[in-house]
Amino acid sequence: MTGPSIPTRHAEREAPTASAGVTALELAHVGAFLNAAGLSVTRIGADRVEGVLRLGPEHHTPWGVVHGGVYTTAIESAASIGATAAVADRGLIAVGVNNNTDFVRSMTSGEVAVRARPLQQGHTQQLWEVRISDREARLVARGTVRLHNVKQRR
Repeated sequence: MTGPSIPTRHAEREAPTASAGVTALELAHVGAFLNAAGLSVTRIGADRVEGVLRLGPEHHTPWGVVHGGVYTTAIESAASIGATAAVADRGLIAVGVNNNTDFVRSMTSGEVAVRARPLQQGHTQQLWEVRISDREARLVARGTVRLHNVKQRR
């Protein structure tokens, strides 16, 4: 059985596709934190977010496996990006108020697929589910993120 294809586009080389309200420029400059985590976002929409998480020794715990915080970061980021895409046309952003991440399978290195989808999108809050899977489609981590839709502070 072949697992899901993992997108191979790199944010540095090719801008991800975006829905209205989230520009490719904003996506290409996700910041040093997400770059250090190894997350490359390849698709953004109000109904889904996709990306690739590149894992290596720089993400290890002292025991040689990828730190759970890397997965938590990817989960929170994917949900926040999608939820913000869903409310950007109203001049809002979405901020996480709860993140529940389950770590299912340990890894030491490689690429994993990150896929996020909304479970509920309301006027003031949203609930997103994010799944991180390896090349064999085995679940590595999963999480749900509750987000609050707010006006962006300037």
